[in-house]
Amino acid sequence: MNSIANYNLFGEREDLPDVVHCETIAARSLKHDWEFTPHRHARLHQVLMIARGGGRGTFDGESLPLSNGSLANVPTGSVHAYSFTPGTEGWVVTIPSELLDEGLAEGEGLRPLLARACVVDGSDEIVATIRAIFAAFETRAFARAHELRARTALLAGLVARAIAEATPAATPAESNLQRRFEALVEAHFTEHWPVARYAARLAVSPTHLSRVLRSATGQPASAVILERIIREARRNLAYSNLSIAQVAYALGYDDPAHFSRLFRRATGLSPRAFRKQTEAAG
Repeated sequence: MNSIANYNLFGEREDLPDVVHCETIAARSLKHDWEFTPHRHARLHQVLMIARGGGRGTFDGESLPLSNGSLANVPTGSVHAYSFTPGTEGWVVTIPSELLDEGLAEGEGLRPLLARACVVDGSDEIVATIRAIFAAFETRAFARAHELRARTALLAGLVARAIAEATPAATPAESNLQRRFEALVEAHFTEHWPVARYAARLAVSPTHLSRVLRSATGQPASAVILERIIREARRNLAYSNLSIAQVAYALGYDDPAHFSRLFRRATGLSPRAFRKQTEAAG
């Protein structure tokens, strides 16, 4: 059985040993001939900035070009891969999810922006902030950890701003209820809870929950739950050698045929056709 590689740090399975981790693109790429196969990080968020060079990045199945000044935002759990042009220069800042969450205030709208895997144009301010993070990372000066946390919070804000400016019409609103619901979905989507059970855990009515979600995302709560299931199914079909039945079982379906019908309704393709399509694209 070959599931998606799930790493804490570029192939290293131990926890991140520091406040953040800083590494140049070349430092890791030279060991892998500038190619990184699809993988994801269970508890880490990454910001990658290209200074010179480029290549392509693939994020949850979408292939995007990388060039001078490109910034890649890679949220926790996003399946990603890279093919860099040899000699590419740039930086990767790896942030524990818990640290990122600490700096995201409710209602500011940063969280849903940073949850998007995307490539946008960076800025001189982002480059300067990343350089400052790298400089602090290399020292053992007094208040080093505090400085790293503060500069990482600044980086998160600048990255969210860059994403918002690149897609202003798509900037979503966020509420405390929405965030709590999405956290519950992340923890329980393979258990197929009905909307009523989520609502009960959140101490609201199912109607109110769906109203809030529809206002924030354009979808009712049930569609948000289904979208999370389908996203995980797409990842496993595209990036693992699990059989379709094994993908169904991993997602909590006892009947693979039922899973296949659900997947077809959601995507317009059977799981087998989707896998063939992604293989052909690769």
